Amino acid sequence: MSSSRPPASADPRAVQLAALDDLNRRALAGGGQARIDKQHEAGKLTARERVELLCDPGSFVEIDRFVQHRCTDFDMDKQKVPGDGVVTGWGKVDGRKVAVFAQDFTVFGGSLSGAYAQKICKLMDFAVKTGIPVVGLNDSGGARIQEGVESLAGYAEIFWRNTQASGVVPQISLIMGPCAGGAVYSPAITDFIVMVEKSSYMFITGPEVIKTVTNEDVTKEALGGASAHAAKSGVCHLTAHDDPGAIAKVRELLSFLPANNAEDPPRATGADPIDRELPELEGMVPVESNKPYDIKNVVRAVVDDGDLFEIHERYAQNIVVGFSRIGGRPVGIVANQPAFLAGCLDIKASIKAARFVRFCDCFNIPLVTFVDVPGFLPGTDQEYGGIITHGAKLLYAFAEATVPKITIITRKAYGGAYDVMASKHIRADYNLAFPTAEIAVMGPDGAVNIVYRNQIQQASDPAAARASFIEEYKKKFANPFKAAELGFIDEVVHPRLLRRRLGHALEFLATKRDATPRRKHGNIPL
Repeated sequence: MSSSRPPASADPRAVQLAALDDLNRRALAGGGQARIDKQHEAGKLTARERVELLCDPGSFVEIDRFVQHRCTDFDMDKQKVPGDGVVTGWGKVDGRKVAVFAQDFTVFGGSLSGAYAQKICKLMDFAVKTGIPVVGLNDSGGARIQEGVESLAGYAEIFWRNTQASGVVPQISLIMGPCAGGAVYSPAITDFIVMVEKSSYMFITGPEVIKTVTNEDVTKEALGGASAHAAKSGVCHLTAHDDPGAIAKVRELLSFLPANNAEDPPRATGADPIDRELPELEGMVPVESNKPYDIKNVVRAVVDDGDLFEIHERYAQNIVVGFSRIGGRPVGIVANQPAFLAGCLDIKASIKAARFVRFCDCFNIPLVTFVDVPGFLPGTDQEYGGIITHGAKLLYAFAEATVPKITIITRKAYGGAYDVMASKHIRADYNLAFPTAEIAVMGPDGAVNIVYRNQIQQASDPAAARASFIEEYKKKFANPFKAAELGFIDEVVHPRLLRRRLGHALEFLATKRDATPRRKHGNIPL
C-alpha cells in the first residue's frame, strides 16, 4: 500500500523546507502562466509586478502569503491558491514606509472572499497602528459569488476600516482593471483615486443592467472609464496611460504627504531660492477685470521650480487644486481659474475645492489660495442643483481648517465669493492683494447701475455720467486699499515680491496652533 508520507529516514527540516518552497512557488505563480500571459496581453502588469514597481527595490515584505479561502461549496475546496488572489505587505517609497495591497486578477478574477478581505483588513489595521499610508492596487471582478454573504461581509469590514482610517493615514486607490458594484465604495472613501486609461473602469451597475432597466446603450469605457470619471463625474483624481505611469504618479503624490495626521509633510531641499523675485508676474495678470488668463502660470511662477502637481485637472476646470512646494515646504494650492467660466464658483468647483481643503487640513498641509473670482455662477441649473448647499461646503471647509492659511487676491474678489475664498473673516492667517486687485460687493459696472441709477437717468448725457460714476466707484471701492485700511488685507504686495512673502509667512506659521470648540464633529452641509 503506497503512502504520501516521506520515508522515516527523511530529514524533517528538509521536508519542511521543501513544503515551504512548494507553497512559495504556488503563491508566486498566481493563477498560472496562461493567465499571467493574458494579463500582459491586455497591457496590464500582474499584482506582484505592480507592487515591485511601486516600492523601492527590495523593500517589500509580504505577509499572509499562504492564506487560502475557506469555501467548500461548488467544489471550491479543490481550487485553492496560496494568497487567495491578493498580495499584502509593507514596503518603502523613496525610503518612506507604506502599506500595500494588490488584487491579483489572475486568481479567481481577483474576486474577494472572506479570507481575502481579512488579509486587507489586517493590513489596514497595521497601517493605522503604525501610522503609515495605505495604497490599494485594485483589479478585481468583485465579490466571490461562491461565498455569498461572507464576501459581502468582507467588503463591509473594509469599508469600516476605510472610514476609521480617514484623516488618520493617507489612503490612495489605484484602479488598474475592473472595479464594479459594491467594490467601488472602498476607493470612494479613500483620499485619492488614480485610474489607468482604457484598461480600468468603475461603476455601480454595468452596461447590461443599464440596458435592461433604462434601455440606454453605453460601453464600459463611456460609463466608467478613466476619462469619464476624470472629466464628468469627478470620481477620479488622476489618470495615466498605463500601469507604470499610474504608479509613478502615486509615488510623486506620496512625496507631498506626511505618513499620518500627527506628522508634518516631508520638507524637501532644493536650489530654488525663497527670496527669488518674480518680475514675470508684473504683466501676467491683466488689469481688465474681464480679460482671461491662466492662473496656473501665476502659481508656477511662485512655487519651487515651477512644479504644480495638479489634482482633478480635467474636472471643474474653473478652479485649480494641487500640491506644490514653497521653500521646500509642501503646500496645497487652491486657485480660481479665469480661463474657464471666468473663474466663477459653481457646484462642481465648490465640491472639488472643499474636498481638497479638508484633505490638506487633515494632514497638516498649509493652504495657499489664489483668488480671482467674480462670484458664484448664476442660473437655474445651479440653483436647482443646490449651489447654496454646495457652495457652503467650500465655505465650511476653509472656515474649519486649522492649518496655516495664506490668501492672495490677484485681481478681483466680488460678493460672497470673496468671503468664501479663504478671506480674513473666516480666519485666514495672512491675506495679501496685488495693487490692482478689486474687492467689492460686485463689479463696478453692476454696482453703478444700482447705486447711481437715478443720477444716471436724470443726467443730460447718461453714458458720460455712467462712465464718470464707474471711475468714481473704482477709486473708492474697486481696489485693495480700503480693505487694507480696515485690516482685512494684511499687505498690498508688489507682485515681484510675492514668493518671498509666502516663504516667510510659511516659516512663521509653521508653529501655528489653533483651538477649536469641543465637539464630536461638525455637520458639514453634505
